[in-house]
Amino acid sequence: ARMGLPALGLLLAAGLLHTQASPSARSFQLDYENNCFLKDGAPFRYISGSIHYARVPRPAWRDRLLKMYMSGLSAVQVYVPWNYHETLPGVYDFTGNRDVEAFLDLTAELGLLVILRPGPYICAEWEMGGLPAWLLWKPDIILRTSNPAYLAAVDSWLHVLLPKIKPRLYHQGGNIISVQVENEYGSYYACDRGYLRHLLGSFRALLGSEVLLFTTDSARAQELRCGTLQGLYATVDFGPGSNMTEAFGAQRRVEPKGPLVNSEYYTGWLDYWGEAHASTSAAWVARGLEDMLQLGASINMQVVSWQRAQPPGQYMFHGGTNFAYWSGADYKGQYKPVTTSYDYDAPLSEAGDPTEKLFAIRTVISKFQPLPAGPMPPATPKYAYGWVALCKYADLLDVLDVLCPSGPIQSQFPLTFEALKQIHGFVVYHTQLPWDVPNPATLGAPPHSICDRGYVMLQKEYQGTLERDGQTTLHVTGRTGDSLDILMENMGRISFGANTSDFKGLLGNLSLNSRPLSNWLIYPLAIDTAAQQGWPHTALPKSSSMGRVGPAFYTGTFETPGIAWDTFVKFPGWSKGLLWINGFNLGRYWSSCGPQQTLFVPGSVLHTGCPNNITVLELEGAPPTPLLLFLDRPLYNRTL
Repeated sequence: ARMGLPALGLLLAAGLLHTQASPSARSFQLDYENNCFLKDGAPFRYISGSIHYARVPRPAWRDRLLKMYMSGLSAVQVYVPWNYHETLPGVYDFTGNRDVEAFLDLTAELGLLVILRPGPYICAEWEMGGLPAWLLWKPDIILRTSNPAYLAAVDSWLHVLLPKIKPRLYHQGGNIISVQVENEYGSYYACDRGYLRHLLGSFRALLGSEVLLFTTDSARAQELRCGTLQGLYATVDFGPGSNMTEAFGAQRRVEPKGPLVNSEYYTGWLDYWGEAHASTSAAWVARGLEDMLQLGASINMQVVSWQRAQPPGQYMFHGGTNFAYWSGADYKGQYKPVTTSYDYDAPLSEAGDPTEKLFAIRTVISKFQPLPAGPMPPATPKYAYGWVALCKYADLLDVLDVLCPSGPIQSQFPLTFEALKQIHGFVVYHTQLPWDVPNPATLGAPPHSICDRGYVMLQKEYQGTLERDGQTTLHVTGRTGDSLDILMENMGRISFGANTSDFKGLLGNLSLNSRPLSNWLIYPLAIDTAAQQGWPHTALPKSSSMGRVGPAFYTGTFETPGIAWDTFVKFPGWSKGLLWINGFNLGRYWSSCGPQQTLFVPGSVLHTGCPNNITVLELEGAPPTPLLLFLDRPLYNRTL
């Protein structure tokens, strides 16, 4: 239905005017008479590409944007993830990599226009579609509706964000030419037009009456019925396999006049853990792009008097990386978490390198408009730092005092992450066996109550894993009073569909031979807080078992040869876990599942002249000799 992924976003406009604006006039408008866009009163066409600043390290922003500009793009599409900035209710972060104003100012400096997509919901395969998980702390909240608790949170956020945007609007002297309201709302079950009217009122009140506001939905009649609203210009999205005539016919039924717009024309697809790496041929993408550009087009690109196609925008042009815990998930009959890499076979690779697809697209663009003068910037330098030996630091259960310094929460029955006010990461649920279990007994969970993976330890010995939509029982033996611990992992909240209220942790009580367990001690873990403070490298050595199975931390160091270049780290023989380098969370690896076999390490994370500290949390089992391999290229589907 929707493909909010690496792709080409197509903008089709019909009929261009001959009028010219005075040099001082700044406006970006719809011309319903001539079915086109007007910039400063004159016919305008652009080629745009999507980039997510939250998925690109700030030191690389300029490199990626410059490459997009040199590819022939004149605009970029930009999502603003609400949960990336309002990390807790009323707590805002616009510093460092979250400095969206600095990013927008950089686009202007480089001469790129901006199509802004501030949500409040964005999808984007981002954790919970950009909605903050703390919304789920509110009892009875109904997301993406006129629910008062939800609207209050949205209004509070928009009153912080949109005043930062207003001075950057095109008619105010900035470079933002249009702003999307919500995102593919027609695909959401609620179909709450009162909610869309509320958003329209808020956007108009905070941004003014002149800015062009629009919506995006699939070409399905039901989705266009629920996702559109008078006062918001309706656009559609579809891929190269779709029937263009039918798709734009659907748009015409809701927008009889105005430019034809495909906001997301897809050229790639996302990767899910456990499935093959998605890819599309450069030739196929280029051919589809050229077909779209030639739809009614004349060779004279400036002034024509009949319907013609405007050049499409690229969505996405550069994907980047889901660092830390920011990857989302889909639900398609089962829970499908998204990989750490957001490469998506986009024209610019995960590391920001121009690909064959980029040059094929650039060639097509050159047939329709001049390219910027000068060469395409080269790929960023990579370095294969080679093998790095690690050693086991401690089993996770032996460092709960560090990872949960406030101590456990006592509860008769398990509490969800949301009840514990734990946004991301991990929680340990601890209890004891209430009776002797001399013969194997079934440790089980109710249906749909494991969210998302539970690593089970009995007397600190790893027993196996419980998994959402997978194995939900294990057989155990033990004695009265034996410790039972379940480390629950949040693999990312669902980002698309009706399941965005995606609670995490143990959603129901565990039972032993159908008899409920009780008296839990629950430890919300703050691993990243400890890692950012230098742990465990600044801590004293820990006495722990030398076993290789079950959740445990491994540490090591390496030095760069006087350079800090991008690299990729492989986990030969490891199973599943997370990697920190110098306290920066590079995201999840899952070598035993794939397709992703390496994690991207930006050079900006690395140090020169002093050791780089590595911390690995392996969740299931490390290899006999724990080594990491740093390569100069990524690895998918087990092939370079």
